[in-house]
Amino acid sequence: MGVVNVTPDSFSDGGEFQDAGAAIAHGTALIAQGADIIDVGGEATNPRAEPVPVEVELGRILPVIRGLVAAGARVSVDTTKAAVAREAVAAGATIVNDVSGGLFDPGMSAAMSAIVQANASVTYIAGHLRGRTLAEVFESEGTIGWRRVAAELADRVASFSDAVRERIWVDPGIGFGKGSDPDGNLSLIRHAGDISTELGRAIVIGASRKRFLRKLLPEGQQGDPIALDVASVAAGLGAVRAGAFVVRTHNVALLRAALAVYTKL
Repeated sequence: MGVVNVTPDSFSDGGEFQDAGAAIAHGTALIAQGADIIDVGGEATNPRAEPVPVEVELGRILPVIRGLVAAGARVSVDTTKAAVAREAVAAGATIVNDVSGGLFDPGMSAAMSAIVQANASVTYIAGHLRGRTLAEVFESEGTIGWRRVAAELADRVASFSDAVRERIWVDPGIGFGKGSDPDGNLSLIRHAGDISTELGRAIVIGASRKRFLRKLLPEGQQGDPIALDVASVAAGLGAVRAGAFVVRTHNVALLRAALAVYTKL
């Protein structure tokens, strides 16, 4: 899953692809590099991000989604808003990637029921975090064991209708409310397969360029973007080894190259 952030304030590439043409070009380049899914987001979800209205988010992402779908991409919309999910699917997205698992918008469950009833091929990714807003999530950061994450994800999955539950993947929310402590986040990656088995769901891991990886880098490399991408690839390979079904990454080419060898070992 390649990342296209159509935002001014995403933690990694905010501002780089605000223009729809630049975002579409970036997404098509990621497809050429081997991305199976392009995840398009119009609202940043880092500790410094500011919430944006539905209209602003839609204005950022809809032209990009339409352009990428026209180019043959399988598109995921990265949103926590039910209204945005509905419009994005109408524009051609077939995956709704909700980092809050429905906690930020009480209308998400009903919206997904309607979406799946109209289009049974749509998938919902239920992410794990704690809190009803980003501010709450990052104010109460701390290490959370994988069994607790699995149990709380099970509650999220259960909050959706039977039809939606059949189409849910889960994401343990690496870095979302888990802080920059490497051990807790790495444990969730190591136990990706256990979480998947516990819930009977395909699991998505998104560790790319997260804060905890930077902390693991040697002194002198913590500000090096190349070193951070290499660390992100290592986390991605670890996720694949543990049982991840989807790996979300900013640097598709680097991960694909690593997987080409890793999967042959």
